[in-house]
Amino acid sequence: MLRFSLAVMALVAATALASAQDASSGIKRTPLQKIDFPDNYTTVTGLAEIAPGVSAGRHTHPGIETGYVLEGETVLSIDGQPDITMKAGDSYTIPAGVPHDAKAVGEKPVKVLGIYVIERGKPLASPAK
Repeated sequence: MLRFSLAVMALVAATALASAQDASSGIKRTPLQKIDFPDNYTTVTGLAEIAPGVSAGRHTHPGIETGYVLEGETVLSIDGQPDITMKAGDSYTIPAGVPHDAKAVGEKPVKVLGIYVIERGKPLASPAK
């Protein structure tokens, strides 16, 4: 129980730091859930809010990303594919390791529910070249 409590406290502290750093850039990330499943992977569910005109920045994940646009509109750029304009109700999948970016377009922020199934022990995201 103590190990679980310490893990939760560490996640909350990391989340607070990440949210503070992101807020100044026009991006707010809210982790919702993190579980070690399936074997050798961690599944992370989170909410991302991107201010109008702001880009998330090109990055990759060490596993698959799938998501659902809750509000607003975004242009999703995935290397090797044409840009996709997405609005509330649209969903997407990004293969592991593929560089991508998302930019909020329109008058209001875009809110996206993201689910990441990543290799256990690796960072959730890394900047892409």
